[in-house]
Amino acid sequence: VIVAGGQYDAKRHQWFKGKKNYLFNEFALAKVWRARMLESINQTIPAVLPRDVPSKWVVDCRCVGYGLPALQYLSRYLYRGVLPDKDIKSVTENEVTFEYVDGKTKQRRSRTLPITQFLWLILQHVLPKGLQRVRDYGFLRGNAHQLCLQIQ
Repeated sequence: VIVAGGQYDAKRHQWFKGKKNYLFNEFALAKVWRARMLESINQTIPAVLPRDVPSKWVVDCRCVGYGLPALQYLSRYLYRGVLPDKDIKSVTENEVTFEYVDGKTKQRRSRTLPITQFLWLILQHVLPKGLQRVRDYGFLRGNAHQLCLQIQ
C-alpha cells in the first residue's frame, strides 16, 4: 500500500503536509495491519490459521523521497520480479545458486540452496489470486481527478 505523506482536509479545501520523514509508527501500523488482514480473511473464509503464522508482522514503512526520485524508486521496486534471471548463477538437479544484495550490509552475496527451499523463498513473494501488488486509495486512486485538482 502506498500512502501519501500528508492529508487533504475537504472542509477547508487544503492539503496538510506531513512531517518530512515520519508519518506514523511502523510497529503500531504492523499490529493494525495484521489484525485487519486476519479479520478480513476470517470473514471471507472461516478458518483456523496454522500455529506458525507469525504473531508479529514486518511492515516496511519509510519515506521514499519526493517527486521524480520517489517515482523512480517505486517503479523499480513495484514492477520488477522477485529475482531477476541474471542473478540465478547455476541450477543443478538438487540446488540453485543465486546472487542477492544483503539488506543489512548492502553487499552482493551468493547463496546455494536446495531447490525446494529456493522455491519456498520465491513463493513467499507470490500474491494470492485476486490480490494486487499496489492498492490506490484517497487522492491516489484512479478516479480522483477532481480531488487532485483541488489539492493542486
